[in-house]
Amino acid sequence: MSVNLYKRNFLTLKDFTEDEILYLLSLAKDLKAKKKHGIFEKNLANMNIALIFEKNSTRTRCAFVVACNDEGACPEFLSKSDIHLGGKEDSKDTARVLGRMFDGIEFRGYSQETVEVLAKYSGVPVWNGLTDVDHPTQVLADFMTIQENFGKLKGINLTYVGDGRNNMSNALMIGSSKCGLNYKVISPKELFPEQALTDECGKWAKESGGSVTVTDDMADVKGSDVLYTDVWVSMGEEAQKAERYKLLTPYRVTSEAMKTAGSEVVFMHCLPAVKGDEVTEEVFESPASVVFDEAENRMHTIKAVMVATLSRNYSF
Repeated sequence: MSVNLYKRNFLTLKDFTEDEILYLLSLAKDLKAKKKHGIFEKNLANMNIALIFEKNSTRTRCAFVVACNDEGACPEFLSKSDIHLGGKEDSKDTARVLGRMFDGIEFRGYSQETVEVLAKYSGVPVWNGLTDVDHPTQVLADFMTIQENFGKLKGINLTYVGDGRNNMSNALMIGSSKCGLNYKVISPKELFPEQALTDECGKWAKESGGSVTVTDDMADVKGSDVLYTDVWVSMGEEAQKAERYKLLTPYRVTSEAMKTAGSEVVFMHCLPAVKGDEVTEEVFESPASVVFDEAENRMHTIKAVMVATLSRNYSF
């Protein structure tokens, strides 16, 4: 597969073709196998990576730090209290300063516009670790996990249950439509994804051989290969907790829902999970749950993104 992602930003999977996404997954598989065998090629030796975090993180932060260390780079964690991003200094000035000192920049925070400004003005690759509207690094880990369980992506029936307009649902819809999965959102009508995004993804799905469906009927989990959910209240939306719980309680992933989905279905969650809310403890701890494989794969796929965009000569 001839793909060159050197010096590219990774802001959303909207910017990537199916071949490019599959390349990143193949690279992640290669890097994962090498790590398991104790092979560390230090593809990012002597590089410095800025990790900007407006939002708290377990998996994203640890995945980037471990990936940097494995590949020989030096990560520098920068919380919102450490730098002036968007406060005393506007984002484009911060971008131009960091771009003079670092080889790559990760951003995890609220606004998609902020990560886009960093990419526009820094002059180095910028990677989106999460914003309010997108979460592309998580989707790579999810797709890697699906490949490990089913041996393919195209034709997989991926069903997301819960808040259909949050960043995770958006990101999964984008990735699925690019790679030929049949993506279904099951949520209350009040939390359906934005129509403009659904229409955009529907066009990509038609090209890739996939599909996009939005419904409010939990019976439509039937035939799913993957049942996916996320927390009911995202970071920054705590004021809507009572309303969200009222709307989403009927959309909990239970053993009954898993049984309706099918005997071979797997359960996925980007974590952290509030067990008892969006998913029962029984499902979360069941043999069908692959959530910790997903969590590990965050590191392998993030490593692949950094190597692909920073290492000119990497081949496998």
